[in-house]
Parts: sequence; structure tokens; C-alpha cells
Amino acid sequence: MTALTHQDLFSLEDYARARPTFRARVMEHKARRRLALGEHATLYFEDALTMQYQVQEMLRLERIFEPGLIQDELDVYNPLIPSGRNWKATFMIEYDDVDERRAALAKLIGVEKAVWLQVEGFERIHPIANEDLSRETPDKTAAVHFLRFELTPEMAEAAKAGAKLAAGIDHPECLVEVRPVPSAVRESLVADLA
Repeated sequence: MTALTHQDLFSLEDYARARPTFRARVMEHKARRRLALGEHATLYFEDALTMQYQVQEMLRLERIFEPGLIQDELDVYNPLIPSGRNWKATFMIEYDDVDERRAALAKLIGVEKAVWLQVEGFERIHPIANEDLSRETPDKTAAVHFLRFELTPEMAEAAKAGAKLAAGIDHPECLVEVRPVPSAVRESLVADLA
């Protein structure tokens, strides 16, 4: 997938008009790109549409209309668009209770590296995590991580040919397996592959 450019974006005025319809379209799309890994962890797979929405919302909230500042936002979010041979996801650890979340994050150091995806017939793929900056301290991990899962050409071809996908987490404090990945999520991910 190529990067988003200024030409892919609505102006602030046009976005104000289009936002209700565009937002509904994106929310429906995002529902097919969400994969729960147990009760408290979720992968939100990103693509050009989810990133366009993110950029549009940032421009709207911050009232950004200057070309250089728009480019700054594009530079932040474009790296989260898959290239055609990988899947990119925002990995979130979600607890409603603040104290429960704090305790869990202290136990889950390294969890982002323990997440995996698997194309049927191939080894598990562990992600390259947080390429922009470290998101853990000696005392805890972050609630949000950015993951990139690189596929071999053979994995991509097998996925496109119908191979099932599985996902999970192999961390001593969080052992989860989703097998198979629901078909709506699988189809959405396969559409990312070149």
C-alpha cells in the first residue's frame, strides 16, 4: 500500500460535511479488523482507511489546515499502513478499572513480543514491536503497542489461497489462543496482501 498524501484527505470544510457518512463507513470497516485476544487484549489491524480516518480526526480536532502541519500528521500515521507483505496492528491492553490495569501492566512486561499470528501450515509470526519508541519501563509495560507482523511470500500466498489464520499470546501472565481467526477478520487481513 502506498502512503497517504494530501490528495487523499478532505479539507476541514469538506470533512465537516462528509464526516457522519465517512465515520459510519470507517466504524463498519474497523469492526472487521478487530481481534480480541482474551478478555483484556485486542489487536486493531490498521490500513489506509483506518489511518485516513485517524489523520482526518486529528486535523479536525486540532484545526490543522497548513500544508506543513498536515504533512507532519501524515508522517506520523503513514508508517502504520501495511506494505502488502505485512500486517500492522495497534495492540491494546484494556481494563476499565485503573488499579486492575496498573497491576496487570506490571505483570505483563514483554507481552507485546509474545503476541503471535500464524498462517496455517507455517510457523508463528512474532511481531516487530514499537519501532518508533520503547513503551515499557522496568516496572510496567504500556497499555498501547504498535506491532508489525512480517509474512514470507509463501505465507502471503497461502493466506490468499484460503489458509486459516490463528492468533494468540504466549506470555506467562497471559496465555491466549484464537483458532481460527474469525472469517470476517481473516478476509479483511487477506485484502491487505499484495
